[in-house]
This record gives sequence, structure tokens and C-alpha cells, in this order.
Amino acid sequence: MAGVSKVDFDWEKEVKEFDERKTGVKGLVDVGVTEIPRLFVHPQEVIDRYLTAKGAAVELPVIDLTGAESGGTRRREVVEAIGKAAREWGFFSIINHGVPLETMNAMLESIKRFHELPDEDKESLYTYERSKPVKWNSNLPVEEGDPACWRDVLNLHYTNDHLDPHEIPSACRKETEEYVKYMIQVRELMAELFSEALGLPSDHLSKMECMKNHAISCLYYPACPEPHKTLGAPKHSDIFCLTLLIQDSLGGLQMLHDNQWVNVPPVPGALIANFGDLMQLFSNGEFISVEHRVVSQLAGPRISVATFCTPNIRILGKPFGPIKELVSKDKPAVYRDFMFEEYFQYYKTKAARVESALEYYRIN
Repeated sequence: MAGVSKVDFDWEKEVKEFDERKTGVKGLVDVGVTEIPRLFVHPQEVIDRYLTAKGAAVELPVIDLTGAESGGTRRREVVEAIGKAAREWGFFSIINHGVPLETMNAMLESIKRFHELPDEDKESLYTYERSKPVKWNSNLPVEEGDPACWRDVLNLHYTNDHLDPHEIPSACRKETEEYVKYMIQVRELMAELFSEALGLPSDHLSKMECMKNHAISCLYYPACPEPHKTLGAPKHSDIFCLTLLIQDSLGGLQMLHDNQWVNVPPVPGALIANFGDLMQLFSNGEFISVEHRVVSQLAGPRISVATFCTPNIRILGKPFGPIKELVSKDKPAVYRDFMFEEYFQYYKTKAARVESALEYYRIN
């Protein structure tokens, strides 16, 4: 993303002042700002694309998981539907996934409750340190001139599916623990279905351990007084294998489909699934990772919870590339082999300017 020139305003000073307040974007709303700080203003060409793309909603593929369990009556039908959605869309909705609606709603409500705690009750969690398993912050840019986005986030990082419950804020602890139990079940089922959709044994992705862990981003997008000047999240593709998202009824998520930004409307009780760059690399380009973003709105707050299915920490030092069973003379490797550590480092060094690693690893 092109940055805002430092000539126009003292970017470094605004970043420092915003960070030192430790109240996030919600803190700006609480004091009644009617104009967003210059730090949050995005380049005009980005906003122009937003204004011209504000329209269409799409009907995402809807995958009904009824009967998709091992030996289930609809397993083959579900696998075929997933394969089609994975190759043509990269995004799809999942229904009858086994996560109770009350669990999903309770999770969203608890995240809203956390973000709306008094500032002093959240301040101890405010940090940008990567090593912290639980942290609350906004989205400060690190590259000079880059704009910030209109959102706050509580990040929960699990190691081998474990996070000390006492690390999780009490405002959302019980709900998060309950929700995570179901997310692990859904993740494991999806790993089987994806494997079969690629023509592999059902346990192939599970044995690779590329989806054997998770991290959760609990997002809070406050109402924005000038939504035509900023974004809730810039365009990006996710870096891991799979993201499972729940969102409230406000909407705001958009995906890039057929070179056009289209809305991804909320569906009560559904999970939104999308693939990340890592899955496109592993599948040798069969499953696609799609760029998406979140627009700002006058209404708010918007609440969403994204669960990222991530590799097991044990395999971070192993070399990986396209799954060898998916490479042949007729279908040569599209991407080169890589080390997980190298892959993650690519994104870390890109920071706020993160771009997809797909072209970087593509074989010319």
C-alpha cells in the first residue's frame, strides 16, 4: 500500500502520541472525534477504489457439513463441493458445522464486552511484542508514512493448541475456552475434507501438521465518523492454511472476485472459511488464496473473530513446498520449496506493507 507522505504531516509524532495513549481507536471514538486523525487517512487512490467498489454482494458457495463426518452419507458430495469452492472462490460459507449458535453469539458478545472495558482494565495487555501470547492493541504502522486502520484487536496465540486460561482476559475467558473446543473439531474435519478434495488420503494434511495449531484475532471496528477516508483492514491475503471467521450482522468484509471488490454478507450461524497463501503453496496452486479487506462504516461497532489454522510449532524448521503427490510431468511444481522459518520471516519483514508471498516463491 502506498504511504501518506511525511511532508503532509508529522507521521512519527502522530504514531507516538497514539501509541502512548494506549486507548486504541475506541479511545478516539470515546472522546467524540468528528474528523479522523491524519494517521488514519488512506491514499486517495485506495479510497477511490473503495468508492467505486461499494456495491455488489455475492452469493458465496455454501457448504452444508451435514453427513460429512467419516463414513457420513454425504461425505463425497461435501468433498466435491469444497473442491469446487476451493478452486474457484477461495472463500465459502460453512453451515451445520457443529458449533452451536449460542456459542458463536456468546463469543462475539464477550469480545465486544472486553473491548468496551474501561481503558485502565485493558492497559496491562497493551503491547506490540510478538512474544506475548495475549495482547491487545490497535494496528500501528511501522513503515514511515503508512496509514493506520480503524480497528482494535485482541490477539490470542496458542502453542500446540494450548494457552493458559488465566492469560485470557476474564471478560471473555469462559466463552473463548468453549469456542476454541469447537474450532479444533471443525479444523480437524476440514483438514480431512481438504485432503480428499485434493485427491489425497484423508489424513494427509493432518500428518503434515500444517493446520495443527491456531491463533485467534478478536476484532473491534468502532463506528467511523469519516468512513470514506479510511479502512478497517487493508487488502491482504492470509498467510496460513485456513481462516475460520464469525462476524456480527453489520458486515463490511469484502473479497476480490473476478477482479472486482464484492461484499461478503453475514449469514447467521455460518462460518466464513478462506484459504491463505500457505494452502495455495501446498496445493500447488489448486486451492486459491484470495485478497480481502474490511471497509469502515458510520455504524458500529462491528465485531468479528478470526481463527487462523497454523502449523504445529514442531515443524517450523522443516522444508516444505508443493505436496509431492500433486506434482507430475503434466502438473509441474508452480512454487519452489521453502523453509517455514523463511516463509514467516518474509511476512515479518514486510510488516504493515505485507504482500502475498506467492509471487516470491513462484518458479519462473
